[in-house]
Amino acid sequence: MPSGDVLVLVDEGGRVVEWRRPAEELFGWSAEEAVGRSVTALMHEAAADGEGQREKFSDTAAVLVKPALRGTSVVWQVLAAGNTVSGQDMAVLKAMFTRSPVALHVLDDQLRVVRMSTATRGLHDTPVGHLLGRHFTEACELEDPETQAAVAQGVLDSGEPVLNRLVRGAEVPRRLYSVSCFRLEDSHGRVLGLVISAADVTEWENARSRLALLDTVRTRVGHRLNVGVVCQELVEAVVPAFAGIAVVEVVEDVVRGEEPPAVPVHRDVPLRLTALGGIPARPVEEVHPLPAGTPFSNVLSDLRPCLVPIDEDSSWLAADPARADAIRQSGAHSLIVAPLALRGQALGVASFYRHQQEDPFEEEDVAVAAAMCAHAALCIDNARRYMREWIIASTVQRRLLPRQPATQTTLEISQLHLPGPEGGGAWSDAIALPGARTALIVGDVAGQGVVAALTMGLLRTATHTLAALDLPPDELLARLSDTAARLAAAYAALPPTDPLQEGPLTAGCAIAIYDPVELTCTIARAGLPEPVVVHADGTSADLPVPPGPLLAGTDSAPFPATTVHLPEGSILAMGTAALTNEVLAPSGPLRPLLDGAGTRPLPDVRDTIAHALTQGHRTGEPLMLLARTKTLPQDRVLTCALPAGPEAAPAARAAARRRLDEWGIDEETAFTTELIVSELVGNAVRYGAPPLQLRLIFERMLTCEVSDAATSAPHVKHARTIDETGRGLFIIASLANQWGTRYHTQGKTIWAEQPTQPSTTSE
Repeated sequence: MPSGDVLVLVDEGGRVVEWRRPAEELFGWSAEEAVGRSVTALMHEAAADGEGQREKFSDTAAVLVKPALRGTSVVWQVLAAGNTVSGQDMAVLKAMFTRSPVALHVLDDQLRVVRMSTATRGLHDTPVGHLLGRHFTEACELEDPETQAAVAQGVLDSGEPVLNRLVRGAEVPRRLYSVSCFRLEDSHGRVLGLVISAADVTEWENARSRLALLDTVRTRVGHRLNVGVVCQELVEAVVPAFAGIAVVEVVEDVVRGEEPPAVPVHRDVPLRLTALGGIPARPVEEVHPLPAGTPFSNVLSDLRPCLVPIDEDSSWLAADPARADAIRQSGAHSLIVAPLALRGQALGVASFYRHQQEDPFEEEDVAVAAAMCAHAALCIDNARRYMREWIIASTVQRRLLPRQPATQTTLEISQLHLPGPEGGGAWSDAIALPGARTALIVGDVAGQGVVAALTMGLLRTATHTLAALDLPPDELLARLSDTAARLAAAYAALPPTDPLQEGPLTAGCAIAIYDPVELTCTIARAGLPEPVVVHADGTSADLPVPPGPLLAGTDSAPFPATTVHLPEGSILAMGTAALTNEVLAPSGPLRPLLDGAGTRPLPDVRDTIAHALTQGHRTGEPLMLLARTKTLPQDRVLTCALPAGPEAAPAARAAARRRLDEWGIDEETAFTTELIVSELVGNAVRYGAPPLQLRLIFERMLTCEVSDAATSAPHVKHARTIDETGRGLFIIASLANQWGTRYHTQGKTIWAEQPTQPSTTSE
């Protein structure tokens, strides 16, 4: 501030009568706080706040006091002298103490707090007024206050600053700060105290530590091709850098070099405790199955790592008493369970515990654990592949097992599959069909082992091939039965010593085709139980689908199909015979779990049923496919009735052009679609029978369908150069990604599909 500015006016009685703005910035009191008060009282109050607070009058600025007349009264003026802090300097100090995110502590020469910045106040629960005048180690919650006091005293004595020193707080959860310490001196070199700045770098340091840990795991784990050694390397890399305790359990078959089980892992599959660190006692037996209903068994069902708080009332502790006792003895309070899995196969499970005074795990730690276990799983799998040569037979068997059904946009799908230790022949599929439809398939080959898995693989391949022909479910089952019969005959012709001669081929299958436009589902079954539908309100019913004979059987009866209406939000449940008595039958003990599905997420429904299934002996392999229906939005479908004359093609092209523009289809695809529409409608007018209908469906593919009442089969002609007609289907086959014919009771539908991409044309 300029020299000579009047700061304060004091009357003859020593009371403040005027307190101007520069005085507020210089001394810290507002006009409302100072006017009318005794200067002596203000000085005493400053002294009570600490030695450093008094220095505001002597060291912050130099002032002059002189008498002056104010009317007939004498007042004393307090003026700024020439060596006062400039206005710019005051602005900088004010910004640093009120707006900077870096916390500032001003200490006197006794290391007592005399001033704190606004950011500093957010680090303390105690009001600032209670912290002023206290030693900084008492005002700040520090993990090692004695060491920090020694460092501060060293800076005070030597004047050598300490920069960017990491200091851990004692609060919970613990925070990490980057602390710098500087000595304060006046213009004469007299030591006034210290300024300590602190920036919270907890998140940055945690991220850096996690990256360093992942680098350590990748560097140290996997150097030797031995499953047990790889697991011990993982434990040594993470304890104590990531967790106080680490336990690694690997599927017993994997330890022996055999193929790892598919997910979900059967509850009877034994696991071997292969490595542990940070705990002297073994928490589980050397070889043991995982009890159902625990985080460890859940992880091997869905392959999703999870963060689990450990409380005395945690219900899963009762399911595993031995592990629960070890956890209580160790004082563990936070747990991350992560799968050791590769390519959808479970190798084992890793458990990371923090105990005693360690900070609890955070959600970010789950991703770190998953990354570490992914690397460890790759190393374990590499070791497993070198351990036993006879793994080849088991590898063939496991790789023939089905994967999870493909994701469909008009269906939410979840599969419950509990394969036996020897493997079996149950499978399920969700196959996308033209017109946004989906074929849901559940099949079951009797028997177990390599023979059942091999037969299942052949039948699955045949099912996919037949589904590409766009056949209705009853005809698809008939042709699949013929394929199975030829396969059974081929087995029978093999030498008696061949493993495929173990017994007659017996298989069942159920096929449902869901149409999200009409909200209908056509179902046929061969030997498997009746499907069940669960409505959105929680009510359920068995679908009256007549049974058909087993595949490849001697019975020549047909496979009758039934079409039912499935409103949006309905759940269709199809399963193998192994689940009939417990789940699918109306009187089954677990049927209420299915009936109460309603709007619950299908993975939750699946897990609930899987955990409730008894461990008793059952015939066959339990598998159930759950599918919740969704409707295709109306704005994604164009349905247009067409006249039976030559005017049908122009009307169809115009309607298609308008809708393609609304969908934002690119010009090339739109032109191709109009040409396909024109040729399909032209063929229907020439060779079909009214009524005619055009339908465009925009989903994963752009589908064009033209329906008519004739049942004649279209076929591609190879017209000569001079022929004026006969090129319609040839053009369609050349332009479309695929095309075909679907027959129904009132005629046929010819369809063509092509991929789409959004239009890039700007307005």
